[in-house]
Amino acid sequence: MSDPVILANQTNDPAFRNVWDDLIWRGLVHVSTDQAQLKELLSGEPITFYCGFDPSAPSLHLGNLVQLLVMRRLQLAGHRPLGLVGGSTGLIGDPRPTAERVLNTKDVVAEWVGYLRAQVSRFLSSEGENSVTMVNNLDWTAPMSAIDFLRDVGKYYRVGTMLKKDAVSTRLNSDAGISFTEFSYQILQGMDYLELYRNYGCVLQTGGSDQWGNLTSGTDLIHRAEGVSVHAIGTPLITNSDGTKFGKSEGNAIWLDPTLTSPYAFYQFWLNSDDADVMFRLKVFTFLPRTEIERLEKLVESEPFKREAQRALAWEVTSLVHGTEATDAAISAAQALFGQGDLAELDQITLEAALRELPNTTTAPHATVVQLLVDTGLSGSLGEARRAIAQGGVYLNNTKVSEDDVTIDSAVLPGGFAVLRRGKKTLAGVFVE
Repeated sequence: MSDPVILANQTNDPAFRNVWDDLIWRGLVHVSTDQAQLKELLSGEPITFYCGFDPSAPSLHLGNLVQLLVMRRLQLAGHRPLGLVGGSTGLIGDPRPTAERVLNTKDVVAEWVGYLRAQVSRFLSSEGENSVTMVNNLDWTAPMSAIDFLRDVGKYYRVGTMLKKDAVSTRLNSDAGISFTEFSYQILQGMDYLELYRNYGCVLQTGGSDQWGNLTSGTDLIHRAEGVSVHAIGTPLITNSDGTKFGKSEGNAIWLDPTLTSPYAFYQFWLNSDDADVMFRLKVFTFLPRTEIERLEKLVESEPFKREAQRALAWEVTSLVHGTEATDAAISAAQALFGQGDLAELDQITLEAALRELPNTTTAPHATVVQLLVDTGLSGSLGEARRAIAQGGVYLNNTKVSEDDVTIDSAVLPGGFAVLRRGKKTLAGVFVE
């Protein structure tokens, strides 16, 4: 993964001096412990806070990015972040709403821990008095015996309270039920917070609102074990305006690793945001100041057809995650696909990633454009394909096809690619073996 744009120290920005108010304005606080106390806490002397990421996949995704950017906002305000990658909790997995998780092997989880540590570290500064500290909960759970776990931690938990947690109660009322393994997850996460409180003075945990039961497991444990009150913030889940979720379970995760979601596909995801979603996403996923976001909001209302807010969103988030060079390449690819640039000048990796996002087909050399129009779904039949060519509406690598006997090998780009277009906007990719 290429280096993202690392933000400079912005602690002189009013948004970071008043970080709690900024979090509220951006809609990043869906649920929390006492808000008045949190506002006072975050406007005072630097505190230590943490967010945990379980290695349930080889990459973080869009939902995790929310947490990374919340952490960065807090760090820019002067607070000290702890980035926890769950080498032990990743071996268990938090309860899913529907069924038991498939447990990954220790070797796989250890490998993914390394990937996620690198990703988390890239979004947080490792310099200055409030530099990020990376931790792994396997370091304190692995040496602990089962007896120590039950005596030192388990004694503070009440089964009745644990049963009321949303994730647990949902599973208990399902046909799948819940195993003791996943039932105990909330204790492990609570123990993380206790460990970080004791060793680092950590007094705030952030996470998704769907993790609220696990977050409060930690606040409750510290209150029982240490007699002090600590805090938690649950951010909203990211959905489309129609309620569609994004994530591994839904099968439509937007990954931060470019080998899983290419920078081109990543850019297009943000660019295609609905008008009803774009302003919320600008607040959550960018560091644009309030004045600029409010300016873009007016343009969404007055000139939505220009899609300036979507372009700003796509540029900002893709640059942050993948860097400006990859973002420029994604924009150039999109323009070239629609005839506004030279396809031959695109790097092969970006072009291939773009074509994989389109309807596409793999063919042997010498295939005719007529047949490929059918194979890619741009035409419903050979006859329709021939009529489209005769009407001047078919392009091969942005060059108009005038004869229906034209073959693909006359225009294969380096790497064995070609772009078919019917009309102004209907595209397909061709991969030549």
